[in-house]
Amino acid sequence: MSIVFSPASIGTMKLKNRFVRSATWENLATDTGHMTEKLYAVYEQLAQGDVGLIVTGYANIVAEEKPNAGMMGMYDDSFIPEYKKLTDLVQRHGAKIVMQLAYGGTKTTYNLGERVIFAPSAVAERSTQTLGKEMTTAEIDYIVNAFAQASLRAKLAGFDGVEIHAAHTYLINQFLSPYYNQRKDQYGGSLDNRLRFLVEIYQAIRKQVGAEHPILVKLTASEFFTGGLTFNETRQICKKLKALGVDAIIISGNNHGNANTLIGQSFDGHTIQQEGYFREYGAVISNDIDIPVITVGGLSDIHAIEDLAATTNIKFFALSRPLLAEPQLIKRWAQGNNNQVDCERCSKCRTKRGNFCVVFKPRKPSSGLRTRIGQR
Repeated sequence: MSIVFSPASIGTMKLKNRFVRSATWENLATDTGHMTEKLYAVYEQLAQGDVGLIVTGYANIVAEEKPNAGMMGMYDDSFIPEYKKLTDLVQRHGAKIVMQLAYGGTKTTYNLGERVIFAPSAVAERSTQTLGKEMTTAEIDYIVNAFAQASLRAKLAGFDGVEIHAAHTYLINQFLSPYYNQRKDQYGGSLDNRLRFLVEIYQAIRKQVGAEHPILVKLTASEFFTGGLTFNETRQICKKLKALGVDAIIISGNNHGNANTLIGQSFDGHTIQQEGYFREYGAVISNDIDIPVITVGGLSDIHAIEDLAATTNIKFFALSRPLLAEPQLIKRWAQGNNNQVDCERCSKCRTKRGNFCVVFKPRKPSSGLRTRIGQR
């Protein structure tokens, strides 16, 4: 059997294969971020489809910060029992589940004017033009602690680990970026200073969850524009995070929904690929560090994934949109059916009624559950 269907580990978390459902904003939680029956059905169907690891849609860590409608929450203890139901549901099918935690910041146009949005500096986000409030050190401490407490709740709810979202121009990514971070204090300037916020978040989480509980970090390979975070800096960040004890790193991009428009273009000496947008960046980092590297974005061909597994040190392969159309895709591949995936990469999956494939009806597992999901 292909290596991609063989067991592997992330820290103490043992996975049945190398496939990851990447963090996905489903837009199906309640207004306050609580679970719904549709959302439970999404995750059960994914687990039935033999995905090795499921990363949840991003969850907000403080009640007052919500970058998108219908997103999950983990900002107080009321979430623990309903997420325990979720983790039990997933794990009974042999899958593992990690909660992605995030502070969105200015990468949003949702409910502007109704809330204070933190940012490292008074620099508008390039795609949304949203301007945030430059954080005080007390506010930084507040968010660091919120990440830690949310991670502890996730552990108590039975999650197999947590993922820190430090990519996609969300708050942590902005602290890392020399474009967005114009601070003159200990959190700005040098790369070590810009990294300090993420390091403090990681250390606070580790203190709460213990040495053995897996912590993953999602990073942007490069910001792909002049003055932004470079790939060389990301490589240095990965080495520092490995030294601190991070269990795995997900290498993504900063082109939400637009990476396909950059296919064939080169940035920082590497090229955006048709199959696996950021694979070249992930391959380099997988040689830099000896913890698992996960590549995400534009993966949909099993043969290309198998080639990546055979020719690079990348250990895990994350998909989102292909699983919108086919939640049973991994099981189909494992059974030897390597026909072209249903997903057309049309990016029509974000709707006002939730995020789901509008082109194909998901193939039903034996339980008859349906799914609605969309990439995050």
